[in-house]
Amino acid sequence: MSQPLHLTIATPAAVLVDSTEVVALRAEDETGSFGILPGHADFLTVLVPCVIRWHGAGQAPHFCAVEGGVLRVADGHSVTIACRDGIRGDTLVALQAGIEAARAKRLDAARRARVEQTRLHAQAVRQLLRYLRPGAPLAARDANPAHGTEGE
Repeated sequence: MSQPLHLTIATPAAVLVDSTEVVALRAEDETGSFGILPGHADFLTVLVPCVIRWHGAGQAPHFCAVEGGVLRVADGHSVTIACRDGIRGDTLVALQAGIEAARAKRLDAARRARVEQTRLHAQAVRQLLRYLRPGAPLAARDANPAHGTEGE
């Protein structure tokens, strides 16, 4: 029997998986789902957002959801996946909970960014109105060097 696969799944920030006892792996690219066993030919593909599944000899399956990435098989036993973001789960239920928590966190961060952007935009408009208001004192207009001088 050939030696087991060495699976590494990494993001720019962390190594999500580093296992040397993998006997089977499933992933998905644009052509569909595919499997990799020990002794697989060298292979390179671009993954679509999918759930990668793998297991060791006599072990329960493990799961990692990725938002796409690049999968490489080298020397028949080294499988490397580089992805932008991923979430690991030991069961599908745990993986789903992790995905939902990450999605909620991402949506909350986007909402906070929109609120801050709106606040800064309103502050900029108020500042412009303060300097452009026809009855504003000249000292306020002259204090801004970008405004220019009166009477030109």
